[in-house]
Amino acid sequence: MSTKFYALPVASINRETATCVSIGFQIPEDLKSTFTFTPGQYLTIKTTINGEEIRRSYSICSAPQESQIRVAVKQVEQGKFSTYALQELKVGDVLELMPPMGNFVSKSTAPAKHTLLIAAGSGITPMMSMIKTGLTSNDQDRFTLLYGNQTRQSIIFREELEDLKNKYVSRLSLNHVLSREALDLPIMHGRIDAQKCTEFSKGIFDCTQITEAFICGPEAMILEVKNTLLALGMDNSNIHIELFTTASQQKTTSATQKESTSTAASEVSKVKVRIDGVTLEMDVPYEGDTILDVALQQGADLPYACKGGVCCTCKAKVLEGSVSMEVNYALESDEIKKGFVLSCQAHPTSASVFLDFDAR
Repeated sequence: MSTKFYALPVASINRETATCVSIGFQIPEDLKSTFTFTPGQYLTIKTTINGEEIRRSYSICSAPQESQIRVAVKQVEQGKFSTYALQELKVGDVLELMPPMGNFVSKSTAPAKHTLLIAAGSGITPMMSMIKTGLTSNDQDRFTLLYGNQTRQSIIFREELEDLKNKYVSRLSLNHVLSREALDLPIMHGRIDAQKCTEFSKGIFDCTQITEAFICGPEAMILEVKNTLLALGMDNSNIHIELFTTASQQKTTSATQKESTSTAASEVSKVKVRIDGVTLEMDVPYEGDTILDVALQQGADLPYACKGGVCCTCKAKVLEGSVSMEVNYALESDEIKKGFVLSCQAHPTSASVFLDFDAR
């Protein structure tokens, strides 16, 4: 998987709501294989705003068969890229894109799937790609969508979702939950939480009939809904979550490979990182800056985006030594077992460490 950025012009900009736009890119013929994606994956975008390099990851909201690859950007308070995208970005402007990546994808091989999608706000973006792909690629897949917003006007892709529901009446169950606008049914008013999820499970969906569930939105909602689905009998391996941001920065340690040999703050580890076949060496303290931060400070051009353990753009494999991660919201258990870590959260716990960014 390539971690190189490609300069591509913006082909289209659509206003989805007052605070959200979708941005389309026409992928050149010679790059189409590079930008092949699975519904649920994201793009990392890089640009310079007022002299500062900005990197952000956005989920792809288009289906693979569409002519453009699209992402949706929702305004974030004091968000540098989101403000730029909504107020200044124009068709023809050039942005740098890293090829698609991400683990928020279907793992099921079932011939006829019933997928439960639970989203709040901009959490709908990866699910749009899943819905459009599943409904058009076969005539058996079904989707149940619970989508939380404040009002009708804040529903991203509202018209497109309604069109899909009307076209695929028996295969797409569309359920809006609004927190600041009353709807006909009480169950449709409020926020998506444990109680709301339990209520929906009594009539809208049956966990025993769900193949996979995908949850995307605020951290608190995701964790509450996931725990509810587990309590209702779903297997943990069939529940997939994706956070765009985290409400808390509670530090949890996930050690990989060998146990720590030292934790003294004054000591440093001899760390090697490999990217594009080139190996760089540096001293990294056991405590303080992460391996990614130290490498960037020394001029290394490593892949990264969120720096919060939410995406997996900075993923690397531990070939030698051991590291610990502060938080991990992106890597799955099988990846950790294989030795992968998020370098933006990684601290050395052995005298020497070798991270391979080419092992994707």
